[in-house]
Amino acid sequence: MKVSVVTPSYNQGQFIERTLQSVASQTGAEIEHVVFDGGSSDDTVDVLTRFTPAVRWVSEKDKGQTDAVNKGIAATDGEIIGWLNSDDVYYPGAIARVVEFFERHPEVDVVYGLADHIDLEDRAFEEYPTEPWDLERLKETCFICQPALFFRRRVVEQHGALDESLNYCMDYAYWLRLGTAGVRFALLNEKLAGSRLYADNKTLGARVKVHSEINDMFKALLGKVPDRWLYNYAHVVVDQRHDANRTGRRFAVRVGAVSVLSALKWNHGISTGMWKAVFSWIRG
Repeated sequence: MKVSVVTPSYNQGQFIERTLQSVASQTGAEIEHVVFDGGSSDDTVDVLTRFTPAVRWVSEKDKGQTDAVNKGIAATDGEIIGWLNSDDVYYPGAIARVVEFFERHPEVDVVYGLADHIDLEDRAFEEYPTEPWDLERLKETCFICQPALFFRRRVVEQHGALDESLNYCMDYAYWLRLGTAGVRFALLNEKLAGSRLYADNKTLGARVKVHSEINDMFKALLGKVPDRWLYNYAHVVVDQRHDANRTGRRFAVRVGAVSVLSALKWNHGISTGMWKAVFSWIRG
């Protein structure tokens, strides 16, 4: 099997060499690695230019991370596709294990493995909360770590590429879209990747925007937003506005109020389960 690894990049010069090295050290398949950089103003291009073994790369203004991933998928031809951001890493032997799994399970379209959250120095500080495949559970929480997931090219050919209107949850939306369409997922119980988590990364730096986009995505994809994601949105909104007091009844009442308003905004109604939860919070 040939594996295509796509790396979207923008101003991640401090990390991208480690990303490149983590791909270059992989074995077990023919591997092509392409980097689509959005016109970085740091030393990213210098790193790409001097890196050996050479990788294919383009550096030009794009429409964001999702656009870069889609361009990378279109520019490659491997039977298996991996998407590795320019601040994440594959662990040694990851691709060999993935290819072996796909070869043993031709019926599987998407395989995902275990992963760690890593810090600025590549140190793992917690395991990503990965779970066995369950579509209904996926609607409640994103238990798939994006760099630890690989999919067959036939998935893109049959179901299309990522939604370029999304800036934060394009990966989660894709997994949900594929799962809803009946695409076959499987968990590989092996640790495959490190996903970098730090204060300045895109997701942590814009939590309210992230959760708002997730709610919009659920509304468009499924017609309603699960209560769990309305609670999550309410929590980050209240946490951002009242971060001096994250506990106690007052905080819970504020979360309950924002949850109700969120349900009215996205679902045009409030579920019985939400009413019960809110009253429980108010009673303390």
